[in-house]
Amino acid sequence: MSVLSLLKWRYATKRMNGQKVPDEKLGTILEAVRLAPSSLGLQPYTVFVVESEAWRKKVSPAIYNQPQILEGSHVLVFAAWGNITRESIDNYLDNVAKARNIPASSLEGYRSMIEGSIAGKTPEQIRAWNAKQAYIALGVGLIAAAEEGVDATPMEGFDPAALDAALGLDKLDLHSAVVLALGYRDAANDHLASAPKVRRNISELVVRL
Repeated sequence: MSVLSLLKWRYATKRMNGQKVPDEKLGTILEAVRLAPSSLGLQPYTVFVVESEAWRKKVSPAIYNQPQILEGSHVLVFAAWGNITRESIDNYLDNVAKARNIPASSLEGYRSMIEGSIAGKTPEQIRAWNAKQAYIALGVGLIAAAEEGVDATPMEGFDPAALDAALGLDKLDLHSAVVLALGYRDAANDHLASAPKVRRNISELVVRL
């Protein structure tokens, strides 16, 4: 299908049928998330894949017991870093040097740019910026899931502090930013499965200058 057909096919699935997403499809979705754009290339977030029934039951109350958590196959929790440390910058630049087969010393100018871009930000601004990067990855994951024929429901309806505690994120200086439930639609019990997609008209949404 074309990308527009995929976007017309997908919707925020409300009820799922319990069918498991195959590992190969999950792997493709996660690889797409890994390849998503990220400002400065830092990818300042970690993705937790909650698969086992026991773990999904554990996190379900923090996500207000929405049915997709237990009816679905996997729950992806995009956890934004609480900070960007010197160590995380070092790790990133080491990765760049190895991947591109260049000396690490040649990246000192880039290091200065990264450090300069975050130097003036407050801790709250850094956390917000990190969460925005996670949302970019979420969007790429949504399209990848549709291409794999997997239903995906992005969720902001959860208690971040409770979810952080359930996953132990608070001990790792991570903070749940957004959740993505994966599975397969239960068309018989989901009233939105056959409902027309509703979006603003392109002439209302877009201003061309």
